[in-house]
Amino acid sequence: MSEQTTTPPAQESWTAFVENMNEQMVDAFEANVEAQSQFVETWAETLSEGTDDERFGEGVKGYARAYKVWMEAAEDMAEQVAAEGTEVSPDDLRDVWLSSANEAFKEVMSTSAFAAMTGETVEDALELRQAADENAQSTLHALGMATERDIREVGDRLVELERRQHGIEQKLDQVLEHLEEE
Repeated sequence: MSEQTTTPPAQESWTAFVENMNEQMVDAFEANVEAQSQFVETWAETLSEGTDDERFGEGVKGYARAYKVWMEAAEDMAEQVAAEGTEVSPDDLRDVWLSSANEAFKEVMSTSAFAAMTGETVEDALELRQAADENAQSTLHALGMATERDIREVGDRLVELERRQHGIEQKLDQVLEHLEEE
């Protein structure tokens, strides 16, 4: 008869749990690396499109500092996993990545290149909004509907009429007082 070794159900369950956890950790690491790669590509494209050489250089330095933060986080994670093995909690790993992501983005956002690009984006958005508002106003006016400009004009005229009315009332009160005195 051949001897078969059987694995106790508890150990099979534990092995499956550890394998699943390892797969999740690898998937999370790959997702973080992919996110970093996308960030680098987007950052490089944006820098090359809209900045001068000085800002581009500063932007690259900011990215280099951010990259250093990411790599230090990866080293910290590797050391933590090596030291603690399967005892590393997913929350601890998440906290390391979130903290390093915050630090990396601070490095990038503190550059004048980022500020310039943000300013250009805000300016473009404001110009787009102004054009949309002007189109809406002209469309409403063409349809014979009151526009914001029309309502403000009516409001301004109403305030002016109230001011004049108050002035007339004061003069009328003076005339009445003068007639009563006589």
